[in-house]
Amino acid sequence: MTRWCWSLSLFMVLNQRSLCELEERYAAALQDYLQRGDEACLLRAYELGRQALGEGLGILEMVVLHHRALATVLGRRRGTEAEVESVKKAGDFFAEAMSAFEMTNRAFGEANAALRRLNETLEAEVKRVAYSLHDGAGQLLAAVHMKLDDVSRGMSPAVRERVQQVRQMLDRMEGQLRALAHELRPPILDDRGLVPALENLAEGVSRRAEVRVTVDAFQGPRLPVRVETALYRVVQEALNNAAKHAHAKSVQIRLWKATGSVCCSVRDDGAGFDAATVSAAAEKRGLGLTGIRERLHALGGSFEIHSAPGQGTDYQITVPIEG
Repeated sequence: MTRWCWSLSLFMVLNQRSLCELEERYAAALQDYLQRGDEACLLRAYELGRQALGEGLGILEMVVLHHRALATVLGRRRGTEAEVESVKKAGDFFAEAMSAFEMTNRAFGEANAALRRLNETLEAEVKRVAYSLHDGAGQLLAAVHMKLDDVSRGMSPAVRERVQQVRQMLDRMEGQLRALAHELRPPILDDRGLVPALENLAEGVSRRAEVRVTVDAFQGPRLPVRVETALYRVVQEALNNAAKHAHAKSVQIRLWKATGSVCCSVRDDGAGFDAATVSAAAEKRGLGLTGIRERLHALGGSFEIHSAPGQGTDYQITVPIEG
């Protein structure tokens, strides 16, 4: 059995009624295009392709659908039996040639799906650690405070003063642990969404690293959780780079929607670098750029860096939000 026959078998066990309707509409649109050849017919082809994609059809299934529709159209136009048979054989040949592309495409999709699951698992673990730091460590420090109160009773003023100094150090430790927990997985990201989380992140970085960070973001419905998490992590890494490595004084974060996608730009006025050779060197310096790319590619997104020595850095991110 050829790979096309196998694909055809898979094609046939899917929703027959839906596929029959799709094939009929495809054949009608193809016939109109062969007769008129106008842009309206091509738009119909695009919409039919989107529908097929939404129903889970792959490249080979679309090849099968196209050649079945083409045979139907030629049959209606009273093509000779030899012409129709030639089209069918050409379909066999073309499908066999495309099978390598289909297998590669499916393997890539499976790898992306595995990477998405890995990212989700890591985020779940980060959330668990963050909550443990916030709640567990907080309860333990509260217990330590109570024990210090018990110990300090009946002691001399000088000793109580030293105990008070210890309590102040514990308060600072608790504040640092709480800040670390919020940075690992900010509750505001889960509760209120990406934009408030980015504003909170910008405020924290501005205060801690003395970098002026501004956020210019769209207002509207929340994005899918995967997209919000990925964008937050990318911006977090970019701000970390700007503060620690680029020694920037100001950073501008922009977030806007395009057709079917969300776009983000993080621009700083730091030292910049040679973007053409940054990939290997960046990982050695701990910039985490490979991690950013992998996280975005798992969602079908793109990531570009525009930078030059002395001219700052601009991170450009695009993530699809349809489907």
